[in-house]
Formats: sequence, C-alpha cells, structure tokens
Amino acid sequence: MAHPTLHAIGLMSGTSLDGVDAAWIETDGERIVRFGPAATLHYADELRADLRRVLDRAPALSSHDALLRDVTCRLTMEHAIAVSMLGMGADIIGFHGQTILHAPKAGRTWQIGDAAELARLTRMKVVHDFRSADVAAGGQGAPLAPLFHAALAQNLPKPLLVVNIGGVANITWLGADGAIMACDTGPGNAPLDDLAQAHLGRPCDMDGKLAASGKVDKVLLAQLMAHSFFASPPPKSLDRLSFAIHIEQIMTGVPAADAAATLTAFTARAIAAAPLPARPKQVLVCGGGRHNPVLMRQLASQFSAPVRKVEAVGWDGDALEAQCFGFLAVRALRGLPLSLPSTTGVPAPQTGGIVQRTLFSA
Repeated sequence: MAHPTLHAIGLMSGTSLDGVDAAWIETDGERIVRFGPAATLHYADELRADLRRVLDRAPALSSHDALLRDVTCRLTMEHAIAVSMLGMGADIIGFHGQTILHAPKAGRTWQIGDAAELARLTRMKVVHDFRSADVAAGGQGAPLAPLFHAALAQNLPKPLLVVNIGGVANITWLGADGAIMACDTGPGNAPLDDLAQAHLGRPCDMDGKLAASGKVDKVLLAQLMAHSFFASPPPKSLDRLSFAIHIEQIMTGVPAADAAATLTAFTARAIAAAPLPARPKQVLVCGGGRHNPVLMRQLASQFSAPVRKVEAVGWDGDALEAQCFGFLAVRALRGLPLSLPSTTGVPAPQTGGIVQRTLFSA
C-alpha cells in the first residue's frame, strides 16, 4: 500500500561555505513524485568569513561561544530567507545546518543552526540533526545522499556512479541488483576555494582559469595521494579540513597556478581511486565542481565510461543536495532508514533526524 506523499522543502549549506540551497519536493520518502522550485541564497562575504573562523576553531568551541551564537543566529535567518525565496509552503522542512566539525572516529559530528527558531520563522515543522544517530551507532554519518540517488536513478542503466563534488567529494555506486555503496573520496572544491581566496581574493577558481594556466606536478600529486585515507576501505568520511595540513605541507611554495592545477588533478584522481564493486556504465557529476571545466576534463580522463553532468539525465545538479534533505525529512517522519551499512558503515540500517514542531503544527 502506497503511503501518502508530503510536500517538503530541503535546505543544504555545504562545506564550500558558499550559501544555502533550498528546494521543494513531493515524496513519500521512497518515491519521488515531482519537483518544485529551487533557489540559492549566497552568503555575504562577512558571514562566509565568520563561518570560516568558526570552522577553524570548532574543535575547541563551546556552545556558549559568542561568535558561534551570533553566527548561528545569522545562519538560521539566512535559511528562513531561502525558504521564503521558493514562494511555496510545505508540510515539512529538512534542515541540514552548516557542518563545522565532522569527526566520526571521535563520535562527533556538529551542524549548527537553530531548528526551533527556523520552525518559528517559517511556521513549519522542521527535521534536523540528520547525522548524529548514525555516528552514535558507529557509522561515519556521511554521505547521506545515496538513498536519494537510488530513488532518482530507479530507471537508469546500472552500474551507475554518482559523484558529488562539494567542499568534500563523495560517490554513490548503484548496482543493477539494487546494491548501494558510498563513501567520501577526498577533498573536493575546498582546497581550490581556499587557494583562490588567498591568491585571487575570490571564493573559487571560476571556470578553472587558474588551474588551466598552470601545470600538474606529478611528483606532488603522488605525495598527495600517499595520504593514509586512501589506504582505508569504504565506507569512510571526511571533515572539510581533514587534508588541510597534508596539503599545506606538500604545496607550500608552489606557484598558485601549478598548485591549482595539481589540486584539481588530485580531486579527480582521488575520486577515481575509490574501489568500486564493478565498472560503471556512466558517471554522473553533481555539486559545484561540475561547473569547473578543468576538473571535469580531469575526471573524464580517469574513467572509461562517459562522465557527464547530472543535467544530462534531467536532474538539477544545483538543487540535488537540498532536494535530498527534503526527501530525508520525509523518511525521518516515517521512521525509514537514512543510512545503510554499505553507505556509512553503520552496523544496521539507521533512522535519524529530530522533528521540531511549531505552535502552529500538529
């Protein structure tokens, strides 16, 4: 018997620290019935800088820290504005929040944002804290998109590989028999964004122009790939800054253009290095990294299968993660798993999410 569908708004503010994506979706948590509008609200430079300050200090922060409380308040308001930009109400909001620390081996994952305040501002129920239950049960807490990818790709040829390149890069492998495997693969856009900010005064290497003007240093690339992360089997996950010290030690003093070229190749090589159960028939790329033509060419060189943006199969690559958290919010309401042993390493399929109701909701 089919379950009734709900209208959900998903919100995602990713590790690139660039802004909030909002997307409307109708789903029962298993089937996707239709998509509605999507919008992106870019952070002002001041908020992005303060978020980075919080991120850098996160391991030592307390919940009473003045900067953290101020940033949380401003961040929550940005999410409320993003909801209003859609011009449509919903039964439920999936509020991921902004990750400032992800250390599953230490039993910690920390996403900031005030769900109660968001529920008050929007007059809607809000599901939040999607990752903690998985980490508490022994999982990596990431990635959480694979079940959504599986629902989206129900009618696509398989094996299929979905690559998401945000601040961190991750993959979902989908088998013809329904098998799902997922993991973080390594840095995504984050090191390139930091390099662009430092050398260009811009939040990213727009169109890969800096990387295109440089040359990949194969010796340094091999050193980057020698990180112990690549020797461990999936499932596995990363914090945005997990590779920061490793990259700094290897890339210090390298000309900016060559550093950008080498870091771009590193992201692509790390994605291709992930062990897959079988070769994919095609590779679909989402996330901000798909807008970087140099990165897309590097990625295409790593696979024998076609490498295409997800728009090639009718998906909205800019809205995909936000749509995902609308989908997961409905799954959370129904008590359906958000993660599997093959996606996060959790011992058994794991539910998650906390429902924050308003005075106006049932």
